[in-house]
Amino acid sequence: MGRANPEEGQLPAPVKPPDGGWGWIVLLGCFVITGFSYAFPKAVSVYFKELMKDFHVGYSDTAWISSIMLAMLYGTGPVCSIMVNQFGCRPVMLIGGLLASSGMILASFTTNIIELYLTAGVLTGLGMALNFQPSLIMLGTYFDKRRPLANGLAAAGSPVFLSSLSPLGQVLLEKFGWRGGFLIMGGLLLNCCTCGAVMRPLDMGMRRKMEKAQDKYEAKEMLPIGGKSEEGISATDGTKKAKKAKKKPKKGKKLLDFSIFSNKGFIIYTISKFILVLGLFVPPILLVNYAKDTGVPDTEAAFLLSIIGFIDIFARPACGMVAGLKWVRPHVAYLFSFAMLFNGLTDICSARASNYTGLVIFCVFFGISYGMVGALQFEVLMAIVGSQKFSSAIGLVLLIEAFAVLIGPPSAGRLVDALKNYEVIFYLAGSEVVLSALFLAMATYCCLNRGKKKEPPPEKNPSTGGGSDTEEAESDVQEAEEHSSDNHQPAHSTDNAMVAASEEANHVAEEQSGEGGGCPEGDGEVLARDGCNTDQTVERDSF
Repeated sequence: MGRANPEEGQLPAPVKPPDGGWGWIVLLGCFVITGFSYAFPKAVSVYFKELMKDFHVGYSDTAWISSIMLAMLYGTGPVCSIMVNQFGCRPVMLIGGLLASSGMILASFTTNIIELYLTAGVLTGLGMALNFQPSLIMLGTYFDKRRPLANGLAAAGSPVFLSSLSPLGQVLLEKFGWRGGFLIMGGLLLNCCTCGAVMRPLDMGMRRKMEKAQDKYEAKEMLPIGGKSEEGISATDGTKKAKKAKKKPKKGKKLLDFSIFSNKGFIIYTISKFILVLGLFVPPILLVNYAKDTGVPDTEAAFLLSIIGFIDIFARPACGMVAGLKWVRPHVAYLFSFAMLFNGLTDICSARASNYTGLVIFCVFFGISYGMVGALQFEVLMAIVGSQKFSSAIGLVLLIEAFAVLIGPPSAGRLVDALKNYEVIFYLAGSEVVLSALFLAMATYCCLNRGKKKEPPPEKNPSTGGGSDTEEAESDVQEAEEHSSDNHQPAHSTDNAMVAASEEANHVAEEQSGEGGGCPEGDGEVLARDGCNTDQTVERDSF
């Protein structure tokens, strides 16, 4: 009843993100996982020429390897969300690391393109998906105020690994062939297991505190006036297991929360990301072969991806720092729209680049814009849905984006085979990215910002809270209240109910006498229904 100190038996408040400490180790693991997840499908394109010769297939056939990897990374999002909600992040990431490594190792023994799809595409893609999504969830639990910077630093793993994996792949191809290169790449992917091992759940220590405080709380509340503590403790031990068994079905934990589709901001973000992914990955996937077809040597062609990665390394943390500024963070969706517009215009303006110098200039501007998009995409989603619903939101978003991944790069590869012209591909990809930028900016302004101006100020009703953080706090408090109410049932429930009623009546009377306010004398519940003393009623309910 009331707000007591934790030492006196009150359940402790929900754990807050530390914004540091072990979170920096989690950030390092997320850095490595993001690097492998995003850079690996692009770095594999270095082997495509040799695969075309060995398997006697076209470029569109080999492009399916990268597309399947990305499709598995995105399409298995709901499966990852369910597994994370059921088993936690660390076990899922350990399994994912083993799957990703075994996929590339098995791919080195394949004899046709279909087997390559199943091993390097499906198995490795699934393994990276089981690492990528949990790492982002863990990052969101460890950081709050520094979250934009943390997202930017973690996203920098993609360019760092792209700038290193692409030249490494070229060296491995020249010395060991594509089979030896795949085998060594599979060994490198075992590092994902190490990253999964450091993903320590944030609430492990909090659960121990909750259990201790819960025992004290139950012992105190179960005792009648003048009773003995030993009786309360023994009754607590006797009913502890039964209450835990009751709590699980009562809580009804959702493995995948579809209520986020009622959020207009989430719908706008999802549509925009679908259009974006149609063209975002096409230029870096086609860039190496485009340079080779224009007469650029293989080593210099592979170096183009390193240029993008090097610029991207600095663009992502810098953009994360800018997004974390007080006057920018409330408008981060518009910054994301600008980043997408910049990227699309870069593709369109560089479509006619026909020499190595022009391609280098394209890589510089593409690296800046691509880094901005990578640093902001998940920060915007976290800002829209909140940390509690992020695990379900990212799974559903990645599933929808998977369809765009299966459409974009393979369609571009078929157009290249049919037209023998890369200029049209760059125009098409750039137009899709520009369209996504304009849609996000206009829809955010028209549907969200204007709607907020027209809506009357919301009533102070905790049951209709709009923000995700408010909903999280209220749900935690409601759960604690339900749990504490369960503790009144055994043994001395009648006496405790009478004591509780008298305490609350005295509490309401003290509040009324202290505040005054001209409300008539009467029962507290009647006052709340008649509209008097609503400030105190709302305050009590909200806490």
